[in-house]
Amino acid sequence: MVQIRKEASGRGASLKVARKETRREAPRKENRREALLREARREAPRKEAWGRGASLKAVRRETAGRKALPTEAGEGENGSETNPSGTEGNPGQEAPDAGAADVQYMTVEDDYFSDAVFIGDSRTVGMFEYGGLEETAAFYASTGLTVYKMFDSEIVPVPGEKKKITVEEALQANSFKKIYLMIGINEMGTGTVESFIEKYREVVAHLQELQPDAIIYLQGIIKVTEERSAQGDYINNEGIVARNEGIAGIADNEKIFYLDVNPLVCDESGGMIPDYTFDGVHLKARYIGIWKDYLKTHAISS
Repeated sequence: MVQIRKEASGRGASLKVARKETRREAPRKENRREALLREARREAPRKEAWGRGASLKAVRRETAGRKALPTEAGEGENGSETNPSGTEGNPGQEAPDAGAADVQYMTVEDDYFSDAVFIGDSRTVGMFEYGGLEETAAFYASTGLTVYKMFDSEIVPVPGEKKKITVEEALQANSFKKIYLMIGINEMGTGTVESFIEKYREVVAHLQELQPDAIIYLQGIIKVTEERSAQGDYINNEGIVARNEGIAGIADNEKIFYLDVNPLVCDESGGMIPDYTFDGVHLKARYIGIWKDYLKTHAISS
């Protein structure tokens, strides 16, 4: 700001000059301040975006070594080569879990299941009877098994004895590297989706306590046919989808993974392919192989 001279004779003229100079100087200072602010605004998003990208790259580099080998070339992400109906990605299927896209699975042989236990209801009984793994893996499965009584159910035969022990006792006595859980169809007439998922979370947490070193595979409930779903009772595909969304949300893609064979055994209606089932609920023996092959192409290194 121009200094104002205090001479009596030129005081009026000097004030006018000072005011003119001040008015010319103020806009210049303001414009520069605005320019600096604009530059700062442009720079901030770039730095923030770079930080996010750098962090993401670091996380990817850190986790890359923990992931299993990718599925062999030529195989679909959902094991589509094993699907005789070619129904992968049909309308009406659940949207794939967002986190599943970051998981790299590998393809394995039957011996991968030698340190695995399959826990579940009548669907898992079908895998035991017709999947060809009865001499390889352990099966703690029973018709009517639910998350509410899973650990207390005496369904596990004791070798060399006629008695059976509970799932809890069997898991305490044995050690496994993989746990495959398929359960939920029998619970659909009990409680709500929210209460089911709450109990399911408790089951998974207890499995981790009993088998801390195991990879846990949570399998989506297999849908029923559209005809069976439309009968009007508690077993319906809408309820199955809601429960599967909750089950998928439990997976952390580190020690707990969500697997869903539904796209391979369902048609464009979103229900199980009628030819694949004898009762609208359970897979026929010849189609258990689709489920098994799906598991074999969705394995994590242990």
